[in-house]
Amino acid sequence: MLYVLLGVLTAAAGGWSVLALAYAGPHDSRLRLTLAVAAGVASLATLLALAVPRFRWRALIVFVVLFGLLVTWFSRLTPSNEGDWQPDVARLAYATIEGDVVTVHNIRNFDYRSETDYTPAWYDRRFDLRNLQGADLVAVYWMGPAIAHTLISFAFAGGEHLAVSIETRKRKGQGFSTLRGFFRQYDLIYVVADERDVIRLRTNYRHDPTEDVYIYRVQAPLDNVRRVFIEYMNRLNELRARPEFYNTLTTNCTTDIWFNTLVNEQHLPFNWKILVSGYVPQYLYEQGRLDTRVPFAELQQRAHVNARAHAADAAVDFSQRIREEGPAPTGNESALPRGAGDL
Repeated sequence: MLYVLLGVLTAAAGGWSVLALAYAGPHDSRLRLTLAVAAGVASLATLLALAVPRFRWRALIVFVVLFGLLVTWFSRLTPSNEGDWQPDVARLAYATIEGDVVTVHNIRNFDYRSETDYTPAWYDRRFDLRNLQGADLVAVYWMGPAIAHTLISFAFAGGEHLAVSIETRKRKGQGFSTLRGFFRQYDLIYVVADERDVIRLRTNYRHDPTEDVYIYRVQAPLDNVRRVFIEYMNRLNELRARPEFYNTLTTNCTTDIWFNTLVNEQHLPFNWKILVSGYVPQYLYEQGRLDTRVPFAELQQRAHVNARAHAADAAVDFSQRIREEGPAPTGNESALPRGAGDL
């Protein structure tokens, strides 16, 4: 049993080592591949040595030393706010808090012609917390019901909305990889944006694949919403002063939302549905944090905003128009996330 356990631990450590070197190793691709292959060979040799008493412990000692050196190197990788960033994440938002008045700087409001063709635009705006009216959960689906990008949009009097999307801050030429996100390859960014930007981009301009967007009003006391809003503003300032890494599992668009709600005593307990982010709306519904006067399937259909967003397009009152409820859809499966019958 001891040797079986050692074998499992060696295989796990070896697999992590190979991936860490493959994704986070030296910039030179040939050297990176060579080191990853060497780590794989060393792990395999150690596993084979476990079956030979003569070499067993010496091989394990060498493997542990090499693995310790690798972990030490990996732990010293540091995030940075300096980089040749892609234009959509080029600026960090930050906030100036003066009592009930919060000035948010670098709110993104790009003018899109396509997903990749746009005119960058940023603005600053003052928000009076006495006019805060609530918060919406926005869930974006593109690959079935289990995975979604989630973000929060804060609602203010007069139809104003401020959306905050927690994302990877990618450098020019860098694409997104789920595996890469485990190995300190992306910095964390809170994209603060106008809904005509962050929602319309997803409903009107992303087509490969198509993204379905749902907006749910969260049922919560305004005092709780206010505390979460302030927590978000504090996080903006923290990330501007001390950058952090994005992590696919632990520090992502959904887990960070949950962490930000911990300022409230009535926060939701952690649940596996927070990790499988597509089920977050269902989890909120089960906990009474969404409108429970109708079945969840009906609420989900009403929350689907793609058609309304296409109709509103660049309208000044975009946020109001995508929230205008018409007759509840009937028999329209396209209003559900693909595969949503599994919910």
